[in-house]
Amino acid sequence: MIAALHIQDFVLIDQARLSLSTGLTALTGETGAGKSILLDALGLAVGGRAERGAVRQGAKQGIVSAIFEPRADHPVWGRLEANGLDGEDAQIILRRVQSADGRGRGFVNDQPVSIGMLREIGEMLLEIHGQHDDRGFLTASAHRGMLDEFGDLQKKSKNVSTLWRQWQDTVAALEDKKRERDATAREADYLRHVADILDKLSPQPDEEAVLASRRAELMAAEKISEDLDAAVAALNDGELDKRLSVSLRRVEQGVSRLSGDDNPLTVASKRLESAYNEVSEARAAIDEAISRFGADPKELDDVEERLFALRAEARKHGVTPDELCIFQQKTSKALEALELGEAAFTTLEQASRDGEAAYGKAAKSLSCDRTRAATKLDEAVAKELAPLKLGKANFQTMITSDAAKPTSEGNDVVEFMVATNPGAPAGPLKTIASGGELSRFVLAMKAALAAKENRTVIIFDEVDAGVGGAVADAVGERLARLAQDAQVLVVTHSPQVAARAANHWRIEKKQTASSTVTSVNPLSPTDRTEEVARMLSGAEVTEEARAAARRLLGESSLAKKAKRAKIAKAG
Repeated sequence: MIAALHIQDFVLIDQARLSLSTGLTALTGETGAGKSILLDALGLAVGGRAERGAVRQGAKQGIVSAIFEPRADHPVWGRLEANGLDGEDAQIILRRVQSADGRGRGFVNDQPVSIGMLREIGEMLLEIHGQHDDRGFLTASAHRGMLDEFGDLQKKSKNVSTLWRQWQDTVAALEDKKRERDATAREADYLRHVADILDKLSPQPDEEAVLASRRAELMAAEKISEDLDAAVAALNDGELDKRLSVSLRRVEQGVSRLSGDDNPLTVASKRLESAYNEVSEARAAIDEAISRFGADPKELDDVEERLFALRAEARKHGVTPDELCIFQQKTSKALEALELGEAAFTTLEQASRDGEAAYGKAAKSLSCDRTRAATKLDEAVAKELAPLKLGKANFQTMITSDAAKPTSEGNDVVEFMVATNPGAPAGPLKTIASGGELSRFVLAMKAALAAKENRTVIIFDEVDAGVGGAVADAVGERLARLAQDAQVLVVTHSPQVAARAANHWRIEKKQTASSTVTSVNPLSPTDRTEEVARMLSGAEVTEEARAAARRLLGESSLAKKAKRAKIAKAG
């Protein structure tokens, strides 16, 4: 339950401190007094969205604090422990500080948290049914979510959504791969043709320069050969060898007849010997040159054919001959990519089939769970209808499943159907129920959806709109019964509902020369009679209205006593 609520500088509220009790609490006041402001402030404390102008004019920031006292076995304690937010003295304090510039800060047990964490904790403790929540009940697209909430199927529904997203991502990737494969497949034959030619050509780095140089050598080979032949002929002259040999022998003889290191013939002998050796080496070098530069018409043809082939292939692909190696590598990689792409395509096809199967299995299981939950929801709502003077009406959750039309929410279309008269065909809630009936149907569904094991606080904002008299009294009686299992706060304009409350607070707007403020005050029994009388009669409270208010409050008190006695007797 909410033990206390503190509001400071929020919209029109300067300061408000509420100490709340268990059971049903009624919040009443004139239209425009600020009843919804109180609920908006409470919503802000539990992580709700801050609207523009939430901070009171002239203030730097607004602060809303709510103190909750959940049961010891409430799952919220586990969530707090998991996030290091353990409470003290069995209390959980949620606080929101909202700056005038739009920035907000959240605190749980005086420890700073994100607004998302504040909202997560708040949603486990509090449920607010706003003044216009019935619009959601009229929208078929929202019915599926309500059914999932009632059946505690949010986790399974989220899993189905995850599997759907994964499947669709795979399908999208497969479609992209199909388009890519179709585009590259048109080039496959051409790439293979080019790859075959390049493989046979086998271009080498810097090969063009080597071939061009060799071609120049071969083209000059004939002239070079003639010059080399003449040089060989001169060096191979027998008379030259003979004259060098005779000269060298005679000098050596003169060297042998003389002695001494300073014999000038020794130098001559060495130089003649060196000359003889140089001639021999020159002859060998020329022989090697002849071997290299010897004219070979076939080799020249081969070199030119290779060089021209490289240049022609390079021009064909818009590259230089030296870049043919890189182009060949790119072509090979493109072909490998085609082959890998085909393998990836096969993998994606299998992943798509697996994703579809996983989604289909989960969606089918969720459909079965929804069908069971729908039966329980129909039974729960049916129990609520009779006390709300709709005992002859029929409520039905219609589920239409079509596996051929899967969605991120599963295969099911869910819509609430009602029949207000016996034997009448059921139709959509929004088209069948009248204004007053609609409010009661919505309350019945809200009661069924809100009556959860772990719910701590349930708040209704003008759930009795459009009804009065005995129907309004039935609404109040149902809210009072709901408050036996959870703390219930209701903003109401109905005196019958207010009379059913165990606690009563009046919200008033006061204007001064400089400001307008909203105050929240608990009502004593006398003040409460006056407030119910005002709700019965309007602006001018008459004695007749006061008498009616006392009677209404007395009847409500007697009803409560009878209810307690019945419960005690049954126990």
